[in-house]
Amino acid sequence: MRLTTVTHVSVDGVMQGLGGAEEDRGDGFERGGWALPLFDHEGEAYLGQVFQRAGAFLFGRRTYDIFAASWGTGTWGSNEGDNPISTALNGRPKYVASNTITEPRWADTTVISGDVADAVRKLKAEPGGELQVHGSGSLVRSLFGARLVDEIILLTYPVVIGQGTRLFPATGPDMALEPVESRATANGVTIQVYRPGGRPQYAP
Repeated sequence: MRLTTVTHVSVDGVMQGLGGAEEDRGDGFERGGWALPLFDHEGEAYLGQVFQRAGAFLFGRRTYDIFAASWGTGTWGSNEGDNPISTALNGRPKYVASNTITEPRWADTTVISGDVADAVRKLKAEPGGELQVHGSGSLVRSLFGARLVDEIILLTYPVVIGQGTRLFPATGPDMALEPVESRATANGVTIQVYRPGGRPQYAP
């Protein structure tokens, strides 16, 4: 499987609490819900297509809990059976990287503990569509560091949040990116697709 990360970020790189005020208040974050006012039908249709490509999903612990408490319990409404995102999430295998979960509450979930990078390499060797990672900042950063990411989908919203967890840390590995696709929605959300291309070139 090809490993694809899907991340929603603000212009200043924040990826925390995009879905609602109470979604993720970790580290005192108080500005949640910044993405939904800018998320339109065009973005929803695009994401529906992305989710349908998944052969399986991989989550970090916090994102898994958020998704399991919403998509995994039917709280998005009783008529979500034909929703492509709900169908994909609830109908395909899910993996969560965690050393603390013993009994996952979302059906068809496998817990990955110990050497996550090694487990992901084994998953990538299996046939199927994409192994998709949505959100899961800490996990994504570790996958970047291990050079395990094949494709990056970045949805950048025209807003500056000013606090919160960012996708890329202040220091970390460098990475050249090959542009694959670029578009923008009517609300100004830019969708960029990249493939990692080794280390960047630097001018002398």
